[in-house]
Amino acid sequence: MPSALVEVRRGYSEAEEVGLIDAVHAALVGAFRIPPQDKDVRLVVHAPHRFACSPRLTQPEYFTLVTIDCFAGRSLDAKRALYAEIVTNLKQFGIPQDHVTILVRDHPTSNWGIRGGQAASDVDLGFDVNV
Repeated sequence: MPSALVEVRRGYSEAEEVGLIDAVHAALVGAFRIPPQDKDVRLVVHAPHRFACSPRLTQPEYFTLVTIDCFAGRSLDAKRALYAEIVTNLKQFGIPQDHVTILVRDHPTSNWGIRGGQAASDVDLGFDVNV
């Protein structure tokens, strides 16, 4: 049950915004093998002057930061697959591969309150986080 935040520096149409969210979610389903209905992805569009990025980027308006908070347990191979899938999925929106930064933050299940205020470590998640 990862929680993802996608931050961008330019406006997109409503359909493109939904597409960006779906692109990140699809990568999580594929690489982390989460259930498709476990969708928690937010999109924030920043004014460029409020979201600094490297001056070396050729198209700074396309800089995209994806931050994913998730249960600990995913392997390095699963994370590598996630990174590749996100970059590939975002390409359809004109976002250059080298303009995407992805940050994965692993948290123990005891640090997540879910399903009515229970610690995630105390419930059957319905999927394996050790992929």
